[in-house]
Amino acid sequence: MRFSAAMTAERWLPERIASRVMPLLRRIDAVVFSADERGEAGRMSLIAFAVRIVSAAIAFVSQVLLARWMGGFEYGIFVLVWVTMIIVGSLSCLGFHTSIIRFISEYREKGMHAELRGVLLASRLFVLAASTAIAALGVAGVWLFSGRIESYYIVPFALGMFCLPMLALSDVLQGLARANSWAFSALVPTYIIRPVLILVFMAAAVMTGLAPTAETAVIASIAATYVTTLAQFVGITGRTDKRIPDGPRKIHLGYWLKISLPIFLVESFFFLLTNADVLMVGFYMPPDKVAVYFATVKTLALVHFVYFAVKAGVAQRYAQIAHSEPENLAGFARETASWTFWPSLLMGILVLLFGQPLIGMFGPGFDEGYPLLFLLVTAVVARSAVGPCESLLTMSGYQNVCAMVYAATLALNIGLNIVLIPTLGLWGAAIATSAAMIFEASALSFTVWRKLGIVMVLFIPVRRVPEKA
Repeated sequence: MRFSAAMTAERWLPERIASRVMPLLRRIDAVVFSADERGEAGRMSLIAFAVRIVSAAIAFVSQVLLARWMGGFEYGIFVLVWVTMIIVGSLSCLGFHTSIIRFISEYREKGMHAELRGVLLASRLFVLAASTAIAALGVAGVWLFSGRIESYYIVPFALGMFCLPMLALSDVLQGLARANSWAFSALVPTYIIRPVLILVFMAAAVMTGLAPTAETAVIASIAATYVTTLAQFVGITGRTDKRIPDGPRKIHLGYWLKISLPIFLVESFFFLLTNADVLMVGFYMPPDKVAVYFATVKTLALVHFVYFAVKAGVAQRYAQIAHSEPENLAGFARETASWTFWPSLLMGILVLLFGQPLIGMFGPGFDEGYPLLFLLVTAVVARSAVGPCESLLTMSGYQNVCAMVYAATLALNIGLNIVLIPTLGLWGAAIATSAAMIFEASALSFTVWRKLGIVMVLFIPVRRVPEKA
């Protein structure tokens, strides 16, 4: 018999206190102990939340140490190269790392095992081939345009391209694990093991006498990525093969690409939108300013990770409900908005209270970014009030219109960055990013309401229709 929080409260709490606490405890009880798919989604979100807390702490500490070892200029170079590689590596999946969640849920629900076996194999092979081709084009591009690139960026960018196939494969493997609700296998390699290994390999390089330059940091990142991804591949492939009976495969690459490419556009716009400010600061300002802005963004990530944790936990459940029980979609979607907002608000308050000493840990001059946090945190918390709208649209078959919303948001962000950074510097990037986040939240929540009839804005009440007798 399970030991339930709700049962304990009923037995020991005084009646008045119990009447107020019981609803909350019952909800916690349902998430922690329930065996149904809703409880599974809640547990995955909780696990994702815990992993992202640990990840944010590890990432923050590792970035502080890297900045201390390398100094602002070299650290700024590494930051721009690594952020670019993360973006391009994810885009190299061409949407398969997200669409695979939808395909696995659909084929498993319908018993289409041949198609399931086919998409599992094809997704990995296709992504490896595509990312390798993109990496080769990247190396050629760096060589061809070396005369137009600042000399200190050439070698780090050329080295970084060798990391793309493993970054892309890791994203697809994360999608496979999320589709099976394997939260630890999905998140721990990317968000905990890889950053720890980057730090370990960089520390080993410095201890052996190598200069703490951007090139050294990129090489350490490449080694960490290959070790992590190959281990993740062995583990997830073995678990996946055990869940699916042997048999023939059916390959529908054209159909899968038709579904994946709009999702690719959504993810492209999302990743570019998430990192456009760092890239634009790198385009207009020297590496030491990139370092300051990135340190601020890393501190802001302590708030942002709540949204990513909920998104990681609910995407697979959205897909299941959309196909099998659409009448329950609205209630669950509204609940996920609540999961996103309140923890984000709490983390936002904590970051503003302790942000200055946290940013100061990066080194002299980095506290220039602290005032930016007030604007950026406000925008992130406001964005969290609508929950993971883009996942709801994508998993419900509205990936095309979702891509259009992100295209408009990205265009607004880049346009504002172009106008504001030359005149306002880092404040210009912060204003552009905050305005884009508010626009994104408004447009996505409006689109969810128009397409699905679901009110995702947390503080807008839903009119309840009385049940018929």
